Amino acid sequence: MKRKVGFWKPFLYVGPAVVFLLVYQLYPAVQTVILSFKDRRSEHFVGLANYKYVFTSPTMLRAFTNNLLWVIFFTIGTVGMGLIFAVLVDRVKYESLAKSVIFMPMAVSFVGAGVVWKFMYNYRPPGAEQIGLLNQILVVLGFEPKGWLLETPLNNFALIAVGLWIWTGYCMVILSAAYKGIPRELLEAGQVDGANDLQLFRHVIIPEMKPALSVVVTTMLVNVLKIFDIIYVMTNGNFGTEVIANRMFKEMFQFANTGRASAIAVVLFLIIVPIMYFNIRQKLRGEA
Repeated sequence: MKRKVGFWKPFLYVGPAVVFLLVYQLYPAVQTVILSFKDRRSEHFVGLANYKYVFTSPTMLRAFTNNLLWVIFFTIGTVGMGLIFAVLVDRVKYESLAKSVIFMPMAVSFVGAGVVWKFMYNYRPPGAEQIGLLNQILVVLGFEPKGWLLETPLNNFALIAVGLWIWTGYCMVILSAAYKGIPRELLEAGQVDGANDLQLFRHVIIPEMKPALSVVVTTMLVNVLKIFDIIYVMTNGNFGTEVIANRMFKEMFQFANTGRASAIAVVLFLIIVPIMYFNIRQKLRGEA
């Protein structure tokens, strides 16, 4: 009797988790793949027609292009500024306060941040009273107000700036922990050898922080590939700002085209999987 209880004991522990994964992750994933080969009402198989739309339609090509912009500028911006802040705030007496201020946007929901920045970017024609902070500043300085969210490609970079405002603090916190883990003896040895701050940063700090940098970069890549909230709230993909996740949402809930939405979801998943795999490997390597 005790042997039987001992045999089933591990399954009792892992069973609920396995059932949860099968019901809420594996089954929906398999079902999404199947639906991606069906028509908009999921009644008839249409082969690769939905995937042809994903890779050939002008709307999706624009979404891929914009996502590429996000991948490049958002990732470089968040990781780069996060690294710079991590090094700089370590040298000030009010380090905790500085970190709190920089990290504070992470406490705001992405939807809330989108609403706030939409007011910041608000545009009214020249001569009208500006209620957007940025355009009011331009008017006070003698310039014409700009349609921050209306003009392409300016609007894409304006949206990316909101993402930078939110995520830079997160990168700073992770990289700050890695920076504090660098042996002080290495930095002192570099200073004794006559290295200036820039040389220490390039030849000592960055090499020592490579594992943490790899994890942060891959994390930002995953986040930016599925970016949705900011675009949905501020432009809903209009004026040339469409991205993959927002298009998937539109196809599913605005146009009721289950097949196309599922195909977009599958493509997005396939793009993210290699990055997730690399991220997990880097985390395991860092822990080892």
